[in-house]
Amino acid sequence: MSPALSTPPPCLPLLCREAIRRVETEHPGGVLMARAAEETATWAQTLCRENPHPILVLAGMGNNGGDAICAATLLRQAGLSVITLFLGRGHALSPEADTACQQFIASGGKFSAEIPGNTCFSLIIDGLFGIGLTRSPQGQYAYLIETANRISREQNCPILALDCPSGLEADSGFAHSPTIVATHTLTFIAAKPGLYTGDGPDYSSEIRVAALGVKDISANPDGRLLSAEAFAQCLQPRRANSHKGNYGNIGILGGATAMQGAVLLAGRAALKLGAGKIYVGMLDAKSVDFGQPELMLRQAARIFDTPLTVLACGPGMGQVGQAREILPRVLTMPTSLVLDADALNLLVSVPSLVTMSAQIQTRRNQGFPTILTPHPAEAARLLASTSTAVQQNRIESALELARRFQAWVALKGCGTVVACPDGHWWINPSGNPGMAGPGFGDVLLGFIAALLGQGWPPGEALLAAVHLHGRAADDLVAAQVGPVGLTAGEVVDAARFRFNRWLCRDFS
Repeated sequence: MSPALSTPPPCLPLLCREAIRRVETEHPGGVLMARAAEETATWAQTLCRENPHPILVLAGMGNNGGDAICAATLLRQAGLSVITLFLGRGHALSPEADTACQQFIASGGKFSAEIPGNTCFSLIIDGLFGIGLTRSPQGQYAYLIETANRISREQNCPILALDCPSGLEADSGFAHSPTIVATHTLTFIAAKPGLYTGDGPDYSSEIRVAALGVKDISANPDGRLLSAEAFAQCLQPRRANSHKGNYGNIGILGGATAMQGAVLLAGRAALKLGAGKIYVGMLDAKSVDFGQPELMLRQAARIFDTPLTVLACGPGMGQVGQAREILPRVLTMPTSLVLDADALNLLVSVPSLVTMSAQIQTRRNQGFPTILTPHPAEAARLLASTSTAVQQNRIESALELARRFQAWVALKGCGTVVACPDGHWWINPSGNPGMAGPGFGDVLLGFIAALLGQGWPPGEALLAAVHLHGRAADDLVAAQVGPVGLTAGEVVDAARFRFNRWLCRDFS
């Protein structure tokens, strides 16, 4: 029986803090706060259903605190016990937050000075900072965050964060110390990128978006959360009258001594995602891959005499000897390029290559796109920065690489960021911690090369490969294969199965 047809989920629009602030100025603040409170109270009642213990509300002095206080008023009116700490007393408040306080008091509510000891809670609502924080919480705020996290751990008490867990930067996904470890996050107006990349997934957990009735922002977001919708138009079944020559001549270059496995993984990934011919150029030559004899293995230099559709370079290549001699030739090849691992490291470690890397910028105008797939440390070397700085600014780092090299870029890691030369970007939500192991980057390289070889545009090829890579790993974990001990080789077969389902328009 053929699978039922389904539609890929839409790419959720993402807005950064500045864009959210602009949207807020276009709507009455009191209306937005009232709607946020209603959404909060509704979810809160679901989370603490049939739990007799009180709800603990932590409210800061900004509008995020006002949202929390409005929600506390609604929860009290619904008959629930609420303990509310408000840190804005004695401070200048926005008109909306001041109104929220007055309504809370008028309804009979009282603010608590501290979290009562020896008390069990059904739910903690985090309304301390929202999206406004850009530095580590200090003083009483830090104490409340640490206490809330401790109560949550010890009592198995859920935490509902409003807009963004306090301590987490909404734009970058960088978690300061301390940060609320939310079990649920209700984000307002639009999803925030920091919830999905870097530290964000570890602190946000289940995320819901409450649009609050604002205008549709999907037409012009800052970025998007990647789904199959972004590349579904390229998912076309093969014609019956076709042959291997229709699906690309893929060259994969790497495999120095003791690192041949990396280039073989990339080759196997390309093969099982449909590449027509795969030529594996190995710096440490090997005659055949007995596990995958379909791959054509040869000495690295012979790659340059082979007519190629795509050349992928870097897995297990090393940074000495022959690798340094070969990479300049790679950069002049009249074909699509995918550069990863040691190919990226060599671009900035060899003086002649630093100059030659500028050639990548002209390749796009010549019709030969380049894709870069760095992890944070490799991105830091390309940007003359540090891994910490890259991780604190993942989106900006990916965009700067795309601009500087006029290349399509996948900055790997939790919530891989895909950036295009025209400034568009996506965050990939698929994948899991089981992928923190050897060989996964090599497999991704092979997937990208295979799709490019089959005629996909570079942007769609990169988006599809990144999303498929993570989705296949998620499929395996759902089947109880991992996450601990998951291997890159296992993901190859899972990706082949998932990709063929997509070709049949099954996106379930």
